[in-house]
Amino acid sequence: MRLVLKPVRWFLLPAALIGIWWAASVGGQNFFLPTPDAVARAFGPTWTPATLRADVLPSVVRLLTGFLLAGVIGVAVGTAIGLSPRLRAYTEPVLEFLRAVPPPVLIPVVMLFAGIDNTMKITVIVFGCVWPVLLNTIEGVRAVDPVLGEVCRSYRIGGLTRLRTLVLRGASPQIMTGLRQALAIAIILMVISEMFAASSGLGFTIVQFQRSYAIPEMWTGIILLGLLGVLLAGLFGLAERVILRWYFGLRRSARDGGN
Repeated sequence: MRLVLKPVRWFLLPAALIGIWWAASVGGQNFFLPTPDAVARAFGPTWTPATLRADVLPSVVRLLTGFLLAGVIGVAVGTAIGLSPRLRAYTEPVLEFLRAVPPPVLIPVVMLFAGIDNTMKITVIVFGCVWPVLLNTIEGVRAVDPVLGEVCRSYRIGGLTRLRTLVLRGASPQIMTGLRQALAIAIILMVISEMFAASSGLGFTIVQFQRSYAIPEMWTGIILLGLLGVLLAGLFGLAERVILRWYFGLRRSARDGGN
């Protein structure tokens, strides 16, 4: 019974939101708020396999490239800073300054150096996504149990083995939290960067629909963007379950033991 009710609960809120949308748009005179059925009719003709390849696929490639680069940079630099109190003391003021700069304001500057091609868009995504990964990695590394560090030293476990089995493993829950935050930021920055200067992409297409007053088509792009976010979040959740299998197992054991 529970297995049946769980998928039903997933659709309750979307169904309620569509109902509110329908009630607000049916019989209304607002040109910019079409009815859900008008948007649904426009979805298929707008997003054909050809348009998906031409506009959605480049966006996904830019998003994933920027996200992965930010993840690698954030984990590598965050681990180094988290392991060195002296390095952390030197870099903290600069990090606090840089993370306060909104990535969208850098788009004109990046365009001057990188042009308006994929390099600009990926650079903006990397700059915006690296901070949650970097800061969560620093805090995760700092929070590793010092007793376990002493055990590693006692057994002469050092170098890459200690880094892999103790530091990164112990910090992995917070690293994954930073990556989850970065994924949401990556989707936002992908759209914003494509709205500034692009000839393809989901953000570019949505803006073109808006400028040509193709309102139902514009709404289909917004809905497609939301569906893309749901899909990526679902895939990330699956990867998180696999990578943090040990962590969720410990939490489950602690919860069962408490009962």
